[in-house]
Amino acid sequence: MDAAWRLMTEADLPAVVALADRLHPHHPEAPAVFAERRALAPLGCRVLALGDRLLGYAVGHPWTGEGPPLLDSLLGSLPARPGAWHLHDIALVPAARGAGHAAAVLRSLLADPSPLRTTLVAIPGSGAYWARHGFRDVPVRDPLALATYGEGARFMARPA
Repeated sequence: MDAAWRLMTEADLPAVVALADRLHPHHPEAPAVFAERRALAPLGCRVLALGDRLLGYAVGHPWTGEGPPLLDSLLGSLPARPGAWHLHDIALVPAARGAGHAAAVLRSLLADPSPLRTTLVAIPGSGAYWARHGFRDVPVRDPLALATYGEGARFMARPA
């Protein structure tokens, strides 16, 4: 059996939070953050599953395009007129990395023809990966929001 991406379900949320805590120990996010993102943008929330084991997750949602939301914050609602599709996170367990899973979910999330650009926060060491997928550094309207992602975080965008 091969690992495959599928839509995140409510039942997946505890495992997604546990995985996020394991993969991002210095940038924890409350379970409510993942639950809200899934409720607001269910098609943007995916899990990489191998049987009943989760190997990764991806979270994306419409956003302003001017910068990222604060890390570990509830959105409340999505913008009425979003300026971008914001890729909040693609996270994989080490054993699942290097097999094309991140690129596959990125293609899937961006397959819908949309006039919106895609934004993300590149954590230190990941900028070159995102550049290979067409992302470039762009100015951020609120540097304090970007700072919540840690020192060296970069706001990047890819045209529609």
